[in-house]
Amino acid sequence: MNPNYDLEERLLEYAARIIRLVERLPNTRAGNHVAAQLLRSGTSPLPNHGEAQAAESARDFVHKLKICLKELRESDRWLRLIQRVPLLKPKRVDPLVNETDELIRIFVRSIQTAQRRKRQLGQG
Repeated sequence: MNPNYDLEERLLEYAARIIRLVERLPNTRAGNHVAAQLLRSGTSPLPNHGEAQAAESARDFVHKLKICLKELRESDRWLRLIQRVPLLKPKRVDPLVNETDELIRIFVRSIQTAQRRKRQLGQG
Protein backbone atom coordinates (compact mmCIF):
# COMPACT_ATOMS: atom_id res chain seq x y z
CA MET A 1 0.00 0.00 0.00
CA ASN A 2 1.17 3.53 -0.76
CA PRO A 3 2.49 5.13 2.47
CA ASN A 4 1.01 8.46 1.34
CA TYR A 5 -2.44 6.92 0.89
CA ASP A 6 -4.99 8.64 3.10
CA LEU A 7 -8.55 7.37 2.91
CA GLU A 8 -9.84 10.30 4.96
CA GLU A 9 -8.40 12.78 2.46
CA ARG A 10 -9.84 10.77 -0.41
CA LEU A 11 -13.28 10.77 1.21
CA LEU A 12 -12.99 14.51 1.85
CA GLU A 13 -12.23 15.12 -1.83
CA TYR A 14 -15.05 12.74 -2.81
CA ALA A 15 -17.56 14.69 -0.70
CA ALA A 16 -16.32 17.96 -2.23
CA ARG A 17 -16.73 16.54 -5.73
CA ILE A 18 -20.25 15.37 -4.88
CA ILE A 19 -21.13 18.87 -3.67
CA ARG A 20 -19.73 20.46 -6.82
CA LEU A 21 -21.67 18.00 -9.01
CA VAL A 22 -24.91 18.53 -7.09
CA GLU A 23 -24.56 22.29 -7.56
CA ARG A 24 -24.53 21.72 -11.34
CA LEU A 25 -27.75 19.69 -11.46
CA PRO A 26 -30.70 21.44 -13.11
CA ASN A 27 -33.11 23.39 -10.93
CA THR A 28 -36.08 21.15 -11.82
CA ARG A 29 -38.24 18.84 -9.72
CA ALA A 30 -36.18 15.84 -10.79
CA GLY A 31 -32.86 17.66 -10.50
CA ASN A 32 -33.66 18.93 -7.01
CA HIS A 33 -34.84 15.51 -5.84
CA VAL A 34 -31.75 13.72 -7.11
CA ALA A 35 -29.52 16.52 -5.79
CA ALA A 36 -30.91 16.21 -2.25
CA GLN A 37 -30.57 12.43 -2.22
CA LEU A 38 -27.06 12.41 -3.69
CA LEU A 39 -25.90 15.22 -1.41
CA ARG A 40 -26.96 13.19 1.62
CA SER A 41 -25.55 9.83 0.55
CA GLY A 42 -22.43 11.18 -1.15
CA THR A 43 -21.24 13.26 1.79
CA SER A 44 -22.09 10.64 4.42
CA PRO A 45 -19.05 8.33 4.01
CA LEU A 46 -16.65 11.04 5.23
CA PRO A 47 -18.16 11.54 8.72
CA ASN A 48 -19.04 7.87 9.05
CA HIS A 49 -15.42 6.95 8.35
CA GLY A 50 -14.49 9.32 11.19
CA GLU A 51 -16.97 7.45 13.39
CA ALA A 52 -15.31 4.17 12.41
CA GLN A 53 -11.92 5.53 13.45
CA ALA A 54 -13.40 6.24 16.89
CA ALA A 55 -15.23 2.91 17.14
CA GLU A 56 -15.68 1.46 20.60
CA SER A 57 -15.21 -2.15 19.50
CA ALA A 58 -14.33 -4.28 16.51
CA ARG A 59 -18.03 -4.89 15.96
CA ASP A 60 -18.76 -1.15 16.05
CA PHE A 61 -15.87 -0.55 13.62
CA VAL A 62 -17.28 -3.03 11.09
CA HIS A 63 -20.76 -1.58 11.53
CA LYS A 64 -19.53 1.95 10.73
CA LEU A 65 -17.60 0.71 7.68
CA LYS A 66 -20.78 -0.99 6.47
CA ILE A 67 -22.65 2.30 6.76
CA CYS A 68 -19.98 3.93 4.57
CA LEU A 69 -20.35 1.13 2.04
CA LYS A 70 -24.15 1.40 2.06
CA GLU A 71 -24.00 5.14 1.40
CA LEU A 72 -21.45 4.71 -1.39
CA ARG A 73 -23.65 2.11 -3.07
CA GLU A 74 -26.62 4.46 -2.84
CA SER A 75 -24.53 7.28 -4.32
CA ASP A 76 -23.55 4.98 -7.16
CA ARG A 77 -27.22 4.42 -7.98
CA TRP A 78 -27.98 8.18 -8.00
CA LEU A 79 -24.96 8.89 -10.19
CA ARG A 80 -26.01 6.21 -12.65
CA LEU A 81 -29.50 7.72 -12.76
CA ILE A 82 -27.94 11.11 -13.55
CA GLN A 83 -26.10 9.40 -16.41
CA ARG A 84 -29.18 7.58 -17.67
CA VAL A 85 -31.55 10.57 -17.84
CA PRO A 86 -29.06 12.41 -18.53
CA LEU A 87 -29.14 15.31 -16.11
CA LEU A 88 -25.49 16.26 -16.78
CA LYS A 89 -22.93 15.63 -19.49
CA PRO A 90 -20.99 12.35 -19.13
CA LYS A 91 -17.65 14.15 -18.67
CA ARG A 92 -19.05 15.63 -15.44
CA VAL A 93 -20.41 12.35 -14.04
CA ASP A 94 -18.23 9.50 -15.35
CA PRO A 95 -15.11 10.28 -13.25
CA LEU A 96 -17.22 10.38 -10.09
CA VAL A 97 -18.87 7.06 -10.97
CA ASN A 98 -15.38 5.57 -11.34
CA GLU A 99 -14.23 7.00 -7.99
CA THR A 100 -17.39 5.69 -6.32
CA ASP A 101 -16.65 2.22 -7.68
CA GLU A 102 -13.08 2.36 -6.38
CA LEU A 103 -14.22 3.49 -2.94
CA ILE A 104 -16.81 0.70 -2.83
CA ARG A 105 -14.05 -1.82 -3.57
CA ILE A 106 -11.85 -0.34 -0.82
CA PHE A 107 -14.64 -0.56 1.75
CA VAL A 108 -15.60 -4.11 0.75
CA ARG A 109 -11.99 -5.21 1.28
CA SER A 110 -11.67 -3.25 4.53
CA ILE A 111 -14.81 -4.89 5.89
CA GLN A 112 -13.58 -8.34 4.88
CA THR A 113 -10.22 -7.69 6.56
CA ALA A 114 -11.82 -6.32 9.73
CA GLN A 115 -14.22 -9.27 9.96
CA ARG A 116 -11.38 -11.73 9.47
CA ARG A 117 -9.33 -10.08 12.23
CA LYS A 118 -12.35 -9.98 14.50
CA ARG A 119 -12.84 -13.75 14.04
CA GLN A 120 -9.14 -14.40 14.63
CA LEU A 121 -9.34 -12.52 17.91
CA GLY A 122 -12.42 -14.51 18.86
CA GLN A 123 -14.70 -11.48 18.88
CA GLY A 124 -17.37 -12.84 16.64
